Amino acid sequence: ASGGGDHSVAPGEHDEYYGFLSGGHTGEIRVVGLPSMRELMRIPVFQAESARGFGHDAKTTELLEEEGDGHVWGDTHHPRVSQTDNDYDGRWLFVNDKANGRMARVDLEYFETDAITNVPNCQGVHGACMQLPDTQLVFGVGEFRVPMPNDGRDVDSPDEYGSVLTAIDPETMDVEWQVEVDGNMDNGDGGKEGRWFFATGYNSEEGVTESEMARSDRDYVKAFDIPAIWEAVENGEYEEISGVPVVDGTMDSSLNEGDRPIVRYVATPKSPHGVSVTPDGNYAIASGKLDPTCTVIDVEAIAEVDDPQEAIVGQPRVGMGPLHTAYDDRGHAYTTLFIDSQVVKWDYEAAVEAEARSEGPIIEKHDVHYNPGHLIASESYTASPQGDYLVSLNKLSKDRFLPVGPIHPENDQMFYIGDDDAGMQLIKDKPSYPEPHDASIVHKDKIEPAKTWDTDDYELDFVPEGEESFERVDENTVEIEMWARRNEYAFPEVTVREGDEVTLRISNVETTSDVIHSIAIPEYDINLALAPQDTREVTFTADEPGVFWAYCAYFCSALHLEMRSRILVEPQD
Repeated sequence: ASGGGDHSVAPGEHDEYYGFLSGGHTGEIRVVGLPSMRELMRIPVFQAESARGFGHDAKTTELLEEEGDGHVWGDTHHPRVSQTDNDYDGRWLFVNDKANGRMARVDLEYFETDAITNVPNCQGVHGACMQLPDTQLVFGVGEFRVPMPNDGRDVDSPDEYGSVLTAIDPETMDVEWQVEVDGNMDNGDGGKEGRWFFATGYNSEEGVTESEMARSDRDYVKAFDIPAIWEAVENGEYEEISGVPVVDGTMDSSLNEGDRPIVRYVATPKSPHGVSVTPDGNYAIASGKLDPTCTVIDVEAIAEVDDPQEAIVGQPRVGMGPLHTAYDDRGHAYTTLFIDSQVVKWDYEAAVEAEARSEGPIIEKHDVHYNPGHLIASESYTASPQGDYLVSLNKLSKDRFLPVGPIHPENDQMFYIGDDDAGMQLIKDKPSYPEPHDASIVHKDKIEPAKTWDTDDYELDFVPEGEESFERVDENTVEIEMWARRNEYAFPEVTVREGDEVTLRISNVETTSDVIHSIAIPEYDINLALAPQDTREVTFTADEPGVFWAYCAYFCSALHLEMRSRILVEPQD
């Protein structure tokens, strides 16, 4: 795309990028195309969702109830796409649940959640980030301070509370270790070379009320030395809590003495919010939130200086309420200003050369509507951002759209940033259902979604035409294996008895892309969504006698209404 050009996408044409937006307290991920900003799909993550049958079949029900610890909702904030050699590889997306202390993984071949980890010793997994360059670990940044374990002990002893950074194996989704730190943590980002992970922090006072949390003028960015933490774990220098090695990374820890501390505390103006590493890996930039500056930390210097604060090499004054920073491919940083309702563009190398609190590095400010939180530029989290599009995720929309009652949509505003002479160009507003927080933008060539399911990619046996079966296993157990295709199910009618435990397995035998079926059973809260070549299974008790017309909830053909199976539940008497 070019500055001043047409950034629309014609009907039938494809977008250049995938945008993965968190859904906040909907518990989902939204997929949009850029630059059109058209919503393409929603991926249920921490909540049951009937359109895709998530939480209706046995596999995803187990995922939510057992791996997900049975919670019925989540609060997704920070979607991160896996990387290889500091570039998106299109394999997975990871996202946190702030509400219930969980981390999830989405398979980007099928755009489906395939794993959820319940993180122990942690309440409020806020940041979701990874160790780079190759997604060696996924990090959950713990925000809320709680007793460890949080089992009723020390409930009124805030001195015993702690917050932890959690390291998760991306392949197994098992928790490898945790590091306890002083204060609360907020957001995080990984260095490009694999050694460092950065997390902002607030409440160094370790208070429990707002006034107690904001007394000090200084808080900290925590720089975690990942190899040093692994060494401590391998040497047994940890306490096992809830079955997980918890390493003491607090300021007074013996592991933070000497010339190789596991966590370095970099003092910054109070309550820094977002932190992100520049594409070249040279700097970690923390946004001030309660201070009108961004703090530029020299990544290489952290290991060399005696006082971590000496690694601060720049602190430009950018505006009121700086929250998050993204990057283009030309050395520019873009920071949201929540109070000013603006995005500010600035030169981070110029900030290193300038005096502290100078406005000299600022290139441009652009109004947004209104009160931006996160922002994301195309491939900004990689070592090679594209530098063309930027989306500001604004918390308030106020008067930008038709009124829809007292709860308003959010406003996601897209800019073209590829022409430095023309400046930032606002080209689109998009209303968003509450509440996106962060996003990742990935070029379409780096993701290869499946057109149909590969039957080798799931454990259930596929049921082809001609191999359907109905078997009464014992007095009260029935197993049904059947298929679905356009206009019909394998069995136009099945009869079971009241009280039977019925296991229904069904395969979509279509091989054509986008011919989707489902089987919805009225009054039983069942809707299994079936993409081509997919197989799903559900077990239910036939506890309501009567006639139940199972039907396809997807409109699949002209005879859609006739695609039914009559389920007869005979009464016991």
